[in-house]
Amino acid sequence: MDLTVRPAQAADIPELGRVLGLAFQDDPIATWLLPDDATRARRNGYMFATLTRHQFLRHGGVEVAVDDAGAMVGAAVWASPGTWHTSQLTTLRCMPALVRAFRGNVMNAAKMSERMAEHHPREPHWYLAFIGTLPSARGKGYGQALLNSRLDRCDAEGVPAYLESSKPDNVPYYERFGFDKSGELDVTEGGPPLWPMWRTPR
Repeated sequence: MDLTVRPAQAADIPELGRVLGLAFQDDPIATWLLPDDATRARRNGYMFATLTRHQFLRHGGVEVAVDDAGAMVGAAVWASPGTWHTSQLTTLRCMPALVRAFRGNVMNAAKMSERMAEHHPREPHWYLAFIGTLPSARGKGYGQALLNSRLDRCDAEGVPAYLESSKPDNVPYYERFGFDKSGELDVTEGGPPLWPMWRTPR
């Protein structure tokens, strides 16, 4: 089985949104924001595609994993050092699609994002905003390849990495890559928590 990780292009964004929407179908935060099982993947996909297009792609931190047939099966969306914070202009550009995605829960999503930003480390780092693979591709090494692609660069350049895990079961997985858990965040006011994780370069 061939396993390829490559930089994402603008033409990849619709498929990237679809893949990450499916990857996050059972995510606790996604379920909290989008309780309708039938529409969650599609509506979450709008959000992933929109944020990737307007915030992350231009900084060179977006990569996709493709199988031996050339089909996208996973993606990792990183913010390069100093670019993790969403500007007001980017927020305005994203707002129509975010309203389409979250509808009546768009303010809950905005408040959650603000709380995450309040706790975000200020030290320069690579920020893993989203990573996921299609359910059918899990356990085949695509997630590992996506992580290692960026973490190898972090190590070579001596730059830390940061993420927030939305699933407790994923915390040990990230720990295998050198991330350390640093507490628990309540960004949903009593809903699902997040586990911030920091990685010192090796």
